[in-house]
Amino acid sequence: MGKNEIANRYLRYLESGNIEKVIDLFDENGIVESPIYGIKKAGEFYRELNNDTSNSELHLKGIFEQNDSNDLALYFTYKWTLKNNQKVEFDVVDIIEFDSKNKIKKLKIIYDTVLSRKLVDELKE
Repeated sequence: MGKNEIANRYLRYLESGNIEKVIDLFDENGIVESPIYGIKKAGEFYRELNNDTSNSELHLKGIFEQNDSNDLALYFTYKWTLKNNQKVEFDVVDIIEFDSKNKIKKLKIIYDTVLSRKLVDELKE
């Protein structure tokens, strides 16, 4: 399976809340670096995100790949509904680093957290 197909599956699985399938796209030591949740093992990150989420809508804007690189960038809009029904929408860039078997080794999430951080903090209170 190529990197583009993995990236598309990642978005589909994330949007549908199929966390175990998202985690399966990562290698066993795969990590996620998130502006709100910090640096965590993929399983821990996606389970925590899933616990805070009641709905996700993702709209792909582009996939950017360099032929001589193990990295790929996903650009999408994320409409996120938290468990307390608060909603926030923002653009996201995910930088995905693959290992030699096309498993995700590292996923770095980049977005403006000014609104979402406040909502997640309120959810945790």
